[in-house]
Amino acid sequence: MIAAVDIGNSNIVIGLMDEQRQVHFSGRIRTDRQKTKEEFMIELKTLLEIYHMTLDDVQGVIISSVVPGLTDVVRKGMEQLTGLNPLVVGRGIRTGIRIVTDHPASLGSDLVVDAVAATEEYSGMIAIFDMGTATTCSVVDEKRSYLGTLIMPGIKISQDALTERTSQLPYIRFEKPKHMIGKNTIESMQSGLIYGNAAMVDGLIERLEAEVGGEMTVVATGGIAGIIVPFCRKKIIYEPDLLLKGLWYIYHKNTREN
Repeated sequence: MIAAVDIGNSNIVIGLMDEQRQVHFSGRIRTDRQKTKEEFMIELKTLLEIYHMTLDDVQGVIISSVVPGLTDVVRKGMEQLTGLNPLVVGRGIRTGIRIVTDHPASLGSDLVVDAVAATEEYSGMIAIFDMGTATTCSVVDEKRSYLGTLIMPGIKISQDALTERTSQLPYIRFEKPKHMIGKNTIESMQSGLIYGNAAMVDGLIERLEAEVGGEMTVVATGGIAGIIVPFCRKKIIYEPDLLLKGLWYIYHKNTREN
């Protein structure tokens, strides 16, 4: 069993995975940049206890982080809880991906990890939509070369902007509206956020396929993807555990080869 930890801008996701990549547990802790090592450890132990899980069988730990201030906090916390030295995705880590962007070192580790999982699970030209705090679209070719990224405001950022910058628009829950053409303020906002983002994804897929000159395998992941993908018209593979799978692959690429 390995513990895979994804430190994101909104949540810290912890997954426990076996040798066959099966996810036995996946849970979330809210990202707090002021969090101490002890607070992280308490929250993780409480989360595991709620679901009757432990770290007793964990034989390895791997961490991906886009929040530098929390990376060491989580690394030290996992080290103390497991007695293991966590592997942190970054410079010097084998991924099997060739990054051909202008500044490879600036590419977020979450995007790299998603690309590793997608290229291991699928073939050909791949577009990976990760819908979290931001919505990103990564493009990887059939030679496992990471070609580049599109970055857009996530649906949560869009919602916050609407409610914070307008006087009469309320905070809403992400739910399917009864009508596409909203009959009231809440329905109108739900429809705009959900159908608007779904149409954006569909439109980007069309333009990307025109750009690369052929069909692409499209994979979607992230906390919001499960809400948006059902409303898309293009064929999209929903992979909620894509990043955890990518961490599993990277962990074994580095430990087995060593």
